[in-house]
Amino acid sequence: MAVRRRTAAAAAGDPPPQAPPADEAAAVAPDEPVLRAPNLRVAAVAAALFLAPFSYLAFVHYSLTADLQRSILKCGAMSLVGFCVALKLIPIAARYHLRRRMFGYDINKKGLPTGQIKVPEALGLVVGIVYLVIAIIFQQFHYAPDSIWLVEYNAALTSVCFMILLGFVDDVLDVPWRVKLALPTFAALPLLMAYAGGTSIIIPKPLTPYVGLTVLELGLFYKLFMLLLAVFCTNSINIHAGLNGLEVGQTVVISAAVLIHNVMRIASSTDIETQQAHEFSIYLVLPFLTISLALLAFNWYPSIVFVGDTYTYFAGMALAVIGILGHFSETLLLFFLPQVLNFLCSVPQLFHFVPCPRHRLPRFDPGAGLLTGTKDGNLVNIFLRLFGKCSERALCIRLLIFQALCCVFCFWLRYMLTGWYK
Repeated sequence: MAVRRRTAAAAAGDPPPQAPPADEAAAVAPDEPVLRAPNLRVAAVAAALFLAPFSYLAFVHYSLTADLQRSILKCGAMSLVGFCVALKLIPIAARYHLRRRMFGYDINKKGLPTGQIKVPEALGLVVGIVYLVIAIIFQQFHYAPDSIWLVEYNAALTSVCFMILLGFVDDVLDVPWRVKLALPTFAALPLLMAYAGGTSIIIPKPLTPYVGLTVLELGLFYKLFMLLLAVFCTNSINIHAGLNGLEVGQTVVISAAVLIHNVMRIASSTDIETQQAHEFSIYLVLPFLTISLALLAFNWYPSIVFVGDTYTYFAGMALAVIGILGHFSETLLLFFLPQVLNFLCSVPQLFHFVPCPRHRLPRFDPGAGLLTGTKDGNLVNIFLRLFGKCSERALCIRLLIFQALCCVFCFWLRYMLTGWYK
């Protein structure tokens, strides 16, 4: 979490700033900020933990078609290129952000020398752009010009692009919370207008005798549900934050669960449309996972860069469109179980039933180097109150383990309810 320091706006009558002489610029050049090297070890460990199960299921455990395996390899190769490009561009963009005074101070290190370091903000912009470029290039090599999936594919990318723009606007202008809640509504419009899939839901079998239907057509109400899902996913990641690595880490865990779910559904389903929907989801989430791993290498404790609202909005919208167009929105909400709990615990403060501070962060003890929970109603503070004070890195790891366990619970629940629920 960062506290931003902005330059004062120039007066209307002030003359434009003059460029420094060449010799003065040369004298300033050595003072360019030097960023630490990214923590590639964390990215490698996360990749091994979360990509290995998907790779095993896709290429060893299940007998997927050779064409699908080639397409996954093609997407994976392009995603690896995106990972390398993001690693290269993030330090370059970070220096530009520092020059434009887009930086913050780490509140959870206040009182330590590291708490006085200027940390560049809004670096989610870089990975968002890299993701869009990779996804756009991939469609050229995979989808035919007359493919029925192209309209929804491009609508999904348009919504993601729109959300990246609005997220960056929020990072620059620091818009109020009531405006932040509305931003995903505008970004989801291209997806809603282009959506041509079904708008019906299957009634759970235990409720069928009471409802008298097996399938319920929702029409426009289904699109309203899609809109609310996009708004929730986007804002839920944004409020489940405040620790180095937490925002990116939770999206990495959810993305890995989505990949595994897609492969399992492709292998278990005999419906061609269902299989194509989950293939579509894989092609969107795989590059998203790899570029997030690149950002995690810079954002892991202690953070070299802050991701900003640009990344949290981008990540939420990307996962929302992946779940909506992949037709597994219910499962996606189960993957978001920690975010749902965090939102429910945050409702009294978010809607001002009780006082809500600007940053609902734990207290930091610079002497011990540990965080202590406050009375704020979010998972970060609840974990500290339940399990005791700990370091920021340990707390982040605990929350990510909880995220992973919730995803495992989701898979178990789907397995137990198969054939009985639907």
